[in-house]
Amino acid sequence: MGLIAGLIVVALLLLVAELVLLPGLSVAGICALLADVAAVWIAFSRYGVGGGVITLGIVLVLSIVVVVLSLRARTWQRFSLQDRVEGAAQVDPKQRNVKIGDRGEAVTRLAPIGKIRVNGETFEAKSVDCYVDARSEVEVIGFENFSVIVRPVVE
Repeated sequence: MGLIAGLIVVALLLLVAELVLLPGLSVAGICALLADVAAVWIAFSRYGVGGGVITLGIVLVLSIVVVVLSLRARTWQRFSLQDRVEGAAQVDPKQRNVKIGDRGEAVTRLAPIGKIRVNGETFEAKSVDCYVDARSEVEVIGFENFSVIVRPVVE
């Protein structure tokens, strides 16, 4: 009786692994089926038709329960990550009061993309004409997505 119960438990664990961890027809699903078949076959051979039918019924009911519980979203929700990410990858310079004509300083070399500081804030910038060395003065001439388009100030 212990061997039959052990085979059923192993089959149920493999079935959960198949449904949750290894979707598709894989080794875990085939092994689960073989363990169930072995448990029912042993029950028929040791306990006759009555024991075999009871074991078959238990295997079917437990397998259906495991499938239903494994596929419900709320079952695995307590294991899933619940944190929210509330950051932004980049800041839109237009929302930070950067306007065309504002002047700033290149924080890094713009070759042709780098970082600039305008109105005390740092933004990603793109130079349209040439390379701009760090600590050079630049002027905002436009915007492209989340980047500021600049040109060097020549005086």
